[in-house]
Amino acid sequence: MMQGYVNENYEAIISVVVKHSGSFKSIEAVIDTGFTGFLSLPSDIILELGLQWSYRDRATLGDGSETVFDVYNAEIIWNGQLREIEIDAAETEPLVGMTLLRGYRLQVDTIEGGLVTIETLFNFSLMNN
Repeated sequence: MMQGYVNENYEAIISVVVKHSGSFKSIEAVIDTGFTGFLSLPSDIILELGLQWSYRDRATLGDGSETVFDVYNAEIIWNGQLREIEIDAAETEPLVGMTLLRGYRLQVDTIEGGLVTIETLFNFSLMNN
């Protein structure tokens, strides 16, 4: 189980640990249920981490406009395990998307300082085998 908190803007925040150059960096990220990717990071953090560029992709934003962005390969610690994911470059605050949350239950106590809990859906892995 992973835990985070609700900030003063009523955003659900969790820490994501990204591996880089043999060490690890903890990054606070907002959970965004409208984002379908794994994780987004601004380009300055991607540069600092020295992530490997993979490809360029396109997405439709909430306002209907389209954007093109770079995608990078990375390893993160997720639920105590090292996991390979794709990171989208986006000049916003770091965001955790729904693909990273796939197979988990998200619970948010929506008050300032409230608890954010992410738990494995144990039956999920059985359904996908």
